[in-house]
Amino acid sequence: MTAFWSSVNGKLTDKLAAISAPALVFWLGGLAAWSLGHGGVRALARAAGWLGKQSSFGAAATLVIVLAGVTASGLIVSRATLPALRLLEGYWPARPAWVAAYRKHRVAKVADQVDAELATWQDLRLKPAPEASDLAEIYRLEVALHRYPDPPGPFQPTRTGNLLRSAEGRPGAKYGLDAVTVWPQLWLVLPASTKDEITSARTALDNSVAATLWGMLFCVFTPWTILALPAGLLVAVVAAVAWVPARAEIFGSMLEAAFDLHRAALYQQLRWPLPANPDDEYAQGLLVTQYLWRGLTGTAPEFTPPQ
Repeated sequence: MTAFWSSVNGKLTDKLAAISAPALVFWLGGLAAWSLGHGGVRALARAAGWLGKQSSFGAAATLVIVLAGVTASGLIVSRATLPALRLLEGYWPARPAWVAAYRKHRVAKVADQVDAELATWQDLRLKPAPEASDLAEIYRLEVALHRYPDPPGPFQPTRTGNLLRSAEGRPGAKYGLDAVTVWPQLWLVLPASTKDEITSARTALDNSVAATLWGMLFCVFTPWTILALPAGLLVAVVAAVAWVPARAEIFGSMLEAAFDLHRAALYQQLRWPLPANPDDEYAQGLLVTQYLWRGLTGTAPEFTPPQ
């Protein structure tokens, strides 16, 4: 679904403004780092004095070059956001071998954790007279297990990856609808307000990934001031560990809610008979997924009249 989301965005001017704002903050931070490494305020005064000596054309050309550089850097980071999100999800390269081995270790650790929490949850649910602390633990475990794909997985080695994979897999588990396959068709029948909410959640997720990249890039100013290294690492770590998973969870919830509330619109637009009960819905969902992916032959089901 990554290619789909890369094509869903607002107006070009709004997008450029959203991209340029963090880039401007980044370069202002770089200017501050440069000034600290070259005499502080006096370095800024010398730069301002040099700019003041330029002609009107030279000053305007300098401003255009600066703005173009800020916008270009923002576009580059924006393009790198999608690959960076894939890495944060746990889609790591198979080479070198130690990366694949570490990924396998992390996935196994996640699977063991899910198994342990599921076993504890089942034991507490079977208690004949659970106490208040038991009920609180049951609720905590249900929330925690909801953030992982249903066992046996497949699991991802990172928290962000498991949050997004669980959201993409749950429509299939509940309704037989493979989210990746049917999402483009469902998107086209969603109300505008729902699209806006989902796009906003996705934009927030992308912005948090971009913050991780900006933090890492800020470390390149370390030769001018050692303060750039802890500042950049702090932003990158906080964004990767806290902001990205939190916004991924919100986006995943919106994705799942779109299937919960609007899947009937997909059936109606396809002229597919609406399921009569949950069991029938799961079976019909599998057929709809197959129908949209590679098509079906035969006389079943019989399409409903167009509305």
